[in-house]
Amino acid sequence: MTTLVIPGDAIPTSSSSLTVGPGITSSLSRSSQTPNLIAIKAGHLISEKGKGKADNAPVDSVIVESSSKRYIPAPKDLVLGTIIHRHSEGYRVDLGSAQMASLDALAFEGATKRSKPNLKVGTLVYARVTIASRDMEPELECFDAATGKSDGFGELKGGCVVTVSLQLARQLLNPKFTLLQTLASSIPFEIAIGINGKVWIKSPSISETIALKRVLEGVDEGQFGITKGELDRAVKEFAA
Repeated sequence: MTTLVIPGDAIPTSSSSLTVGPGITSSLSRSSQTPNLIAIKAGHLISEKGKGKADNAPVDSVIVESSSKRYIPAPKDLVLGTIIHRHSEGYRVDLGSAQMASLDALAFEGATKRSKPNLKVGTLVYARVTIASRDMEPELECFDAATGKSDGFGELKGGCVVTVSLQLARQLLNPKFTLLQTLASSIPFEIAIGINGKVWIKSPSISETIALKRVLEGVDEGQFGITKGELDRAVKEFAA
């Protein structure tokens, strides 16, 4: 569900456990345990439910989506980042935001003080934002805290990274957005999508990987639509 909002607009909510994303500020009312939400930038208000939840289930999170190209970290965001520095306790990661993020060396599946991952500067990682505040560096983790398993998080090897708009990145994570399903009918591939506008793709051949990269860039720039016919033609042209 989307609604156009401008800075200062009040955002209605009936849940005290709502996750507040970029473009919104919150404060707790003295008379109620439900937070007061206010839009702080213009854009489309998007309400999201968790995966697999019914249409009438409570909304899990709200964000204001705009044409901004600068990513602002928010808790629970899935992101792709590049390690730019390593130290004894962990790593500093570039997410493309105003601040670098910190990644603890123990925030990986099975990591202990005696057995920690040894990642080099320049390594690409897929992670989840655990803490985000304008007053401190974002913190990341590369495992699912509920299961202790990596679940796809961690180092990404091979493939290539495509930089897309924040809007397209969010659309790619929406199961109702059919772009990826249509592409998969032409080329098999692995993919990791970051809310910060970074997409990692890897297919069996270099030419197919490059074709997918160019298709994503073309869709983002509005060069062609996402119908099967247009995408099939684009894939054949770029993979030739």
